[in-house]
Amino acid sequence: MPAPTAAPTAAPAVMVKPSGTINVGQKELGPYFGSPKLSGNPQIFLNNAAPVTETLGMYDFDSNKVVPMLAESWDISADGTTWTYHIRKGVQFHKGFGEMTVADVVFSFEQIRDSEKHARASNARKIFFADDGNQTTPDDYTWVVNSGVAFSDIPILELLATPRATMAWIVSKKQFEQDGQEEANRNTAATGPWEIKEWRTGEFWRMAAVENHWRQTPTFAELVEWEIPEESARVAGFKTGNLDTFVMALDSISEIETVEGAMLLQVPNAGQAGLNIYGQTYLPARDGGGKSWPNYNTDLPWVSPNSDVNSAEWETARKVREALSISIDRQTIVDELLLGFGHPLALRDWGGPDEARLPARMVWDFDPEKAKRLLADAGYPNGFKLTLSPALRGAPSEVEACEAIAQYWDDIGLDVTFQNIP
Repeated sequence: MPAPTAAPTAAPAVMVKPSGTINVGQKELGPYFGSPKLSGNPQIFLNNAAPVTETLGMYDFDSNKVVPMLAESWDISADGTTWTYHIRKGVQFHKGFGEMTVADVVFSFEQIRDSEKHARASNARKIFFADDGNQTTPDDYTWVVNSGVAFSDIPILELLATPRATMAWIVSKKQFEQDGQEEANRNTAATGPWEIKEWRTGEFWRMAAVENHWRQTPTFAELVEWEIPEESARVAGFKTGNLDTFVMALDSISEIETVEGAMLLQVPNAGQAGLNIYGQTYLPARDGGGKSWPNYNTDLPWVSPNSDVNSAEWETARKVREALSISIDRQTIVDELLLGFGHPLALRDWGGPDEARLPARMVWDFDPEKAKRLLADAGYPNGFKLTLSPALRGAPSEVEACEAIAQYWDDIGLDVTFQNIP
């Protein structure tokens, strides 16, 4: 048996001081907004992608799970109604605003709750500030949230974890109270490894590295995001060395691959795109005497005038929706327009970690002949008219994909008006 030996003593880590500047080309920046209440996209995503701001949790792409970030951990009660968040100690805000505590966390979620721009403001109200629930802060690092009823963890984790355009990030309550909402919005004290220093609308955001950051100190001393709307200009900037990296369209890959030393980075499941088929706001119709939403439109073939899912009217509208779905060849769109970068998703907004929860049988097979039969069964043997409008969000080939879908729908007999929105 070998004799035991003393373990070598690890040398202290050498802290390398950040140096240099990294220049990043973005399609769109807009003005810098850091307030959870006032920010919309692209600011919501870019604040966390830089990141200037941080969230209670983050997505771990290796494990495909949400793991702690500004929260050290969280516990869930047996009945699912109460989540207890244990806030990380010692995290410092930018600009000298001191240590983050639970008061900052609650304040930041209140800002999301009151936002008119944040896509998950209503979820924040219903889950974290429920009328039939309660929330308490027993100490400076604990937040106990009782929602009154149990919620799926999906809408909760959407708010907890970056990178998503639906997350709730943490800012300094003291800064908002001391400097006012406008100043705090434009010069935000958050907790990320980058601190906003200067910005000009339509030009750039300039950020400085946070030395001795609790999570990771950046290698570079300065990060500058440049707004360059034209793809060709971003490509040229990269090729000439004015940009170190940039957000790239897929059809630019072949050109960038000719640049010596260039490396391509892809993040699996980092984004998703889908179609919204509007008019189906059924919930008020199930509310007894409640009024319907203005966009509840039973004249549309895919909308049922009867909200009973077992009714004949519902089945007719369902057949139309199925026909619209199975007439789209998703795999061909991925292969041809996205150059194979991606895969078909069965259910909108269930990408990334959530996709593993979907049943394996949930697959939309491409079957245009069946789609035609379903339309005939639903009373539309000669099709119907509809308008398809691409919403420009910066996703790869978003307009081209919609053009392909318009053609697929035309192939099953629909009269599609393609409406481009500037």
